[in-house]
Amino acid sequence: MISKNEPIRGIVPPLVTPLKSDGTLDVASLENLVEHLIAGRVSGLFILGTTGEEQSLPVKTRQEMIRETARINRGRLPLLVCVTDTSIAESCNLGRVAADAGADALVAAPPYYFATGQPELLQYYQELIPQLPLPLFLYNMPSHVKVSFSADTVLKLAEDERVLGFKDSSGNAVYFQSVMHTVRAYERFSMLVGPEEMMGESVLLGAHGGVSGGANMFPELYVGMYEAARDRDIDRVQKLQRVIMQISTSIYTVGRHGSSYLKGLKCALSVLGIIKDDFVSPPFYKFLEPEREKIRRALDALPIVGGKIAI
Repeated sequence: MISKNEPIRGIVPPLVTPLKSDGTLDVASLENLVEHLIAGRVSGLFILGTTGEEQSLPVKTRQEMIRETARINRGRLPLLVCVTDTSIAESCNLGRVAADAGADALVAAPPYYFATGQPELLQYYQELIPQLPLPLFLYNMPSHVKVSFSADTVLKLAEDERVLGFKDSSGNAVYFQSVMHTVRAYERFSMLVGPEEMMGESVLLGAHGGVSGGANMFPELYVGMYEAARDRDIDRVQKLQRVIMQISTSIYTVGRHGSSYLKGLKCALSVLGIIKDDFVSPPFYKFLEPEREKIRRALDALPIVGGKIAI
């Protein structure tokens, strides 16, 4: 369960959506992934975000991903479900599926395609939130939706107890600190950072945790980084940061396009045996063998012992 009075803390991985060659959900791989994450001591599960390819998936597959993840999880960890859409009605429809399945909270980025001004963005969420069946995390993803929450907009929305927190994937540390400073009076309000490369320093400066994609592969590494930053163990933070940057600059940079992160992550999960295949929903496609070999070499260069990062 997620408390309305305490912020969620720790690592809440954005799960990949394992797919078969025909684009349908690979439930067996999903089950293996969820158990892998729970064993890695993560603090929650976040599905259908950017890493989960929500906007590329058929509605039926999104619904199945929600129901199957909830079934596999069995309430062991808080389950957050992304319901970002251009339509309030469709966000609410998916939110009801999540609530019926037993999810704990929803996550929504601003509607994409038409770029909103801050007054329009505020009004959008003020209309959306009362219609949702579960509390909400705000999701800042300006590279994909063309608009960023202003700190004042976040502050106004944080006044509503149904708004639990803010997940920022801008990659802008100054902006993130500005928002965190602005909402500092709301001690219950979770501040989670998306880019894993800045998670450690963000926690050192007051963030509550991270939504780290790399935790799909190595949950113990990112949980370890969170705990080291929480405990102000700077030597350990520096040590783990080097490994996190090695992952970021090798596995996520194979290929020449913006899809490299997603393809690299799914390919690595497949090579590691955590998911069976690395199929990606169109408009993207899985790596071919030359790229897959680069991923193998990148993994071989990591300090992996017994399938885990030696930390």
